[in-house]
Amino acid sequence: MSCRLFTLLLLATAAVTLAADTAVAQITAERSEKGMMVKIDGKLFTEYLVDFGGTPVLWPIIGPTGKPMTRAYPMGEGPNERKDHVHHRSIWFTHGEVNELDFWSKETIKHRKFAKIESGKQAVIVTINDWLAPDGKKVCEDQRTLTFGTDGDARWIDFDITVKATEGPVKFGDTKEGSFSVRVAGTMKETAELGGRIVNSEGQTSKDAWGKQAAWVDYHGPVDGQTVGIAVLNHPSSFRFPTYWHVRTYGLLTANPFGLHIFEGPESDGSHTLAQGQTMTLRYRVLFHRGDEKSGKIAEAFAAYSKEEK
Repeated sequence: MSCRLFTLLLLATAAVTLAADTAVAQITAERSEKGMMVKIDGKLFTEYLVDFGGTPVLWPIIGPTGKPMTRAYPMGEGPNERKDHVHHRSIWFTHGEVNELDFWSKETIKHRKFAKIESGKQAVIVTINDWLAPDGKKVCEDQRTLTFGTDGDARWIDFDITVKATEGPVKFGDTKEGSFSVRVAGTMKETAELGGRIVNSEGQTSKDAWGKQAAWVDYHGPVDGQTVGIAVLNHPSSFRFPTYWHVRTYGLLTANPFGLHIFEGPESDGSHTLAQGQTMTLRYRVLFHRGDEKSGKIAEAFAAYSKEEK
């Protein structure tokens, strides 16, 4: 083989390799019977269910290994799951005391419409939702902007929520029951004793991470024999950053900036009232990754996320 031909073959091989390395996944948002299906290169990532048990939820969540990463119950069934807390629904947002109404476990958040749907290198879904009292009277509304992306084989969802007081004053009460929540797969939870572990940005782990302020929390453990993790990152522009965390060894991972009298003590009051027309915005990135928080580079991921303008 001539030197020139050998050089051309090397260049061609390098070009093919570079193209493969720089290929960008195509993410699509497609209407479904239950809401909106999100796919990565034609394969399911998650489905936005506009109504399950009276509130919108994301389920299932397919992680980088191709396996579900959140608890299936009560939408379905999965391995090593306890059928407790029927109001814990994969990934969801609500609160346990809004004008003294319990949206965490009882009242309805009704999907009104999809305001925006985009597909491409990232997918975007914007929804408008009404918070309703038992008599059907509207209490307030929210706009949720969900952005879906990839970083290598890791996957992420930005969940930006703006609550607006449209019907008069709205008080988010001081309770640990809420607000932005994930219930991890049954095999990942610490109490399964299969290797699950909670760790936050301050280095606090397990039960010591409960009720603490942190920029992020990672919950990792095995799914079908492979260690994977779910990290929730709190953007610095989010209301009351860094948030407190209602994170439990039985698999609950919740960002809650309101429950201060539980987290800090009875002298504290974490309630927040919006006057008519006022808004409150909370911002989170949920990162689905391989390995623990170190191999998943969660600290580095937060550093990059925190620099993004919102």
